[in-house]
Amino acid sequence: MSNMLYLVLGWLAVALGALGVLLPILPTTPFILLAAFLFGKGSPKIRHWLLEHKIFGPMIQRWEEKGAISPKIKLFACSIMALSFLASWWFGVKPMVLIIQATIFSITAIYILSRPS
Repeated sequence: MSNMLYLVLGWLAVALGALGVLLPILPTTPFILLAAFLFGKGSPKIRHWLLEHKIFGPMIQRWEEKGAISPKIKLFACSIMALSFLASWWFGVKPMVLIIQATIFSITAIYILSRPS
């Protein structure tokens, strides 16, 4: 991929991560980690800016140093998955979709909870 594509995708990830700060249903951390990766490929200067950012920098550094997720984020992520599953059940989503959703959410929750804090 060209540097320009990495930059465009990186800024898109930053935009989605920033929206996640305002919209509780949209996760911030995965998008910011993706942006750091993409900027690492497309622009080390912008990656450095992101690492030094007062809001986004610490989460990237924690992840890169220890693979850590803060307890607050773990609780939030697992709560959102549980609420999403309950909403799906409440609105009568088909049983097969609920099984798939429960499987994906369970695997994701196990991964999240197994990360250091």
